[in-house]
Amino acid sequence: MKILVTGATGKLGSKIVETLLKSVPASRLAVSVRNPEKAEHLRERGVDVRQGDFDRPDTLEAAFSGIDRLLIISADGDNETRIRQHGNAVEAAKNAGVKFIAYTSITNAKESHNLMAPTHRATEEAIANTGIPYAFLRNNWYLENEIFGIQGVLAGAPWVTSVANNGKVGWALQQEYAEAAANVLIGTGHEHTIYELSGKLLTQEELASALGTVLGKEVPVHQVSDETYADIMKNAGVPDFVIPILVGIQQGIREGTLEVESSDFEKLLGRPLTPIQEALSQVVHKINN
Repeated sequence: MKILVTGATGKLGSKIVETLLKSVPASRLAVSVRNPEKAEHLRERGVDVRQGDFDRPDTLEAAFSGIDRLLIISADGDNETRIRQHGNAVEAAKNAGVKFIAYTSITNAKESHNLMAPTHRATEEAIANTGIPYAFLRNNWYLENEIFGIQGVLAGAPWVTSVANNGKVGWALQQEYAEAAANVLIGTGHEHTIYELSGKLLTQEELASALGTVLGKEVPVHQVSDETYADIMKNAGVPDFVIPILVGIQQGIREGTLEVESSDFEKLLGRPLTPIQEALSQVVHKINN
């Protein structure tokens, strides 16, 4: 059985690969990357490094050749671009005879009104339509997505959010999402399954309070309008094209698009998730070191 992970040099992909290498021989693992030079360190360890570009379907079919179990990690970009790229990957997987596809999706993808949901809904449908057994890993939210806000607090700023109405998020460490994905790739009985992977649901105020406990100080929370939030992001140096995405994420949280309770995460890990204070402590430690 040979496993392939796309996007293997990205933040999530690299964690998944390292987790897999703890359980399977490097000879059974392949990665598909746009720039193979960036994965030379994996080739040196015996991993099969293949060139695969989501914008060049011909490279993908070759990259997926001889692969039994494939993990498609969702790409970056706007919905239109990602839907096209993911469609290329799914079609290539079908043509290459891949026997199982896992895909990193988003919470409640089929019905969600989240800004990012259209990409994941379309990709899930494309995978299902191939007839290939699949597992959809509906990831809630990486705690590392909040590093910018945590850095601000460390510098003396308040926690800033445009999330009103106590919208909740199921934050968890990216490493734990990586472990869940790895367990699906090397495990059995995951065919035609959907996993809602969410940490304990918390409001922004509850997350800021937990961060305050870790730092030993009170962390004030400033609720602002979407317009003010956008201005704050712009003044902080966030690129203009990213700002509407960040505002849209805040809107999605406000509307409850990430409020899905599930024990699937613990089932895949075989253990409880890292408590939020401990998880925040790990993130703070990485920022400070």
